[in-house]
Formats: sequence, structure tokens, C-alpha cells
Amino acid sequence: MIFDMRIYTCKPGTVPAQLALYEKYGLSVQTKHLGQPALYGVTETGPINTYVHVWAYENAADREKRRAAMQADPDWAAFLGMTKEAGYLLAQENQILTAPGFFNLKR
Repeated sequence: MIFDMRIYTCKPGTVPAQLALYEKYGLSVQTKHLGQPALYGVTETGPINTYVHVWAYENAADREKRRAAMQADPDWAAFLGMTKEAGYLLAQENQILTAPGFFNLKR
């Protein structure tokens, strides 16, 4: 199993507005293709004005297939356009993590 961790940094004070935009226009199309996230959280300590989401995949091929389907979805493209227009996001960081043998995500 692999995990795709994505950390987004927003302009100060805009995390709630970005998450509201995502909940209304992005969440359903993303979960349609990727399933439910393993984690979705807003930072309380450390770098502020950030939120994190983590997606679980069986392997790199599974990730590639599901993300390609999402990228081809017109509803996802529309959400990305709205996000760009809103201008809340400043930065994005992605990390691929592997689970150690003793960890098994229960879904």
C-alpha cells in the first residue's frame, strides 16, 4: 500500500473558503475516482494556513489509473478552474509514502 500525502498552503485566513469551495465542487468528483481519503485535516500547530489530505492506493499503478480518470473528468477540470480563479492557494507539496509491514489501513 502507498499513501499520497498532499499539503496545501493558502493565503492567510482563506483555508475555510478554500475548503468550502472544495466541499461544494471538488469532494464528490474526487472521491468518485479516488475513494475516501485516509485523512483530511487542517493544521492547528506548525505551519499555519495549511491543510493536508492523504489518499491510499494499492500501488503506483493503482494511483496512476485512478488519478488519470479524475484528471479526465470535466467536473474535476471545472473545480480546478474555480480554485485557480479564487486564488486562495499559494503552494502545494506532495509526498508518496509507503506503509511498513505492520500497518494495515482498515476501511
